[in-house]
Amino acid sequence: MKKTKELYKKYDSFVGFKLKEKYNQNYFISNLKLVIENKKNLKKLNKYDLEILNYVKKDLFFDGTNNRPKFEIKPNVVKEIQTLNSDQIPKYLVHRYRYEIHPQIRIYDDYPPYLQIEPTSICNYRCVFCYQTDNTFNKRSFGHMGHMTLDTFKKIVDQAEGNIEFISLASRGEPLLCPDFIKMLDYTRDKFFNLKINTNASLLDDNMSHAILKSGVKTLVFSADAADSTLYSKLRVNGKLERIVKNIKNFREIKRKNYPNSKIITRVAGVKVNNQQNLRDMEAFWSDMVDQIAFVDYMPWENVYDSKLSEINTPCSDLWRRMFIWWDGKVNPCDVDYKSKLSVGNIMEKNISNLWKSENYKKLRTEHGSNKRKNYSPCNRCVLV
Repeated sequence: MKKTKELYKKYDSFVGFKLKEKYNQNYFISNLKLVIENKKNLKKLNKYDLEILNYVKKDLFFDGTNNRPKFEIKPNVVKEIQTLNSDQIPKYLVHRYRYEIHPQIRIYDDYPPYLQIEPTSICNYRCVFCYQTDNTFNKRSFGHMGHMTLDTFKKIVDQAEGNIEFISLASRGEPLLCPDFIKMLDYTRDKFFNLKINTNASLLDDNMSHAILKSGVKTLVFSADAADSTLYSKLRVNGKLERIVKNIKNFREIKRKNYPNSKIITRVAGVKVNNQQNLRDMEAFWSDMVDQIAFVDYMPWENVYDSKLSEINTPCSDLWRRMFIWWDGKVNPCDVDYKSKLSVGNIMEKNISNLWKSENYKKLRTEHGSNKRKNYSPCNRCVLV
């Protein structure tokens, strides 16, 4: 039985998080301060970056800034920072601040803090909490299914490089299904501080494992919601836990033998749908296979277009946080709107920056900020803020 949800806070979607390797927070912050205060590490920052870094320093080392939420370093962020060189850390913190704080105070600049690129919209699973169960979406005849071409992917990456540091290669489908995915991974090498893949791991064979470990992927998230096969198969329909475990163990072994210096972070992350799921059970089952175990909050998006009307007036923070680019180049402000009713344009016609600052995006932000999200579908039925 899925839980009902009246409000979904995107900023704080983890409802459980466990690290295999512990760390001393005070020691980490002290070292971070030394890195930030070393002028040699600031050479790559422009004036705008330095202004943001100043807010970071006030929040981390002093009493913060009036009228702004306080920026904090969470455990998953600590682990990401630990994969970076010292001269990369200040720039990373600037982009992390833009991702976490700017959406809360409704600031946007030339580029989205986060970009999700969809290699494919096709999925081999039919998870009970996902819109892939919508038969007016998952069938090719409705026009939503397809794979991104390598040329389109390169066009997007070329525009993002040096401007956006947080990238996910995932959205509505299972990315490993994309025929050009290995070539896409190769093209991203050494281009982003934080490149992430979300996968159900069902197609994680030897070739794919090597491709991921050779690439610039920093965080590899295995989507799994249970610690026993029966519950897993009930939630992730078409999936078999035994196959996933075999693939993840094989990935770990390939990493150990062939890429001992790899800094890639592995995480099992599940959607917390019901009370049968238990973080302690997940930790006991998965901790030997991955670096992190997490639950994210359940977001009721299986078919938002048929959901009841929401009374929420709070603006959707994703309008200031991230951009989604679908397989066909269509640009969307969120993936709850999985049929692209709110599409702001196409990457084949305008570049990322122009789309992010476009009149379509501005109007959405203005209307949401004026308590008028009810004028837009599916915003009027969505619970994300």
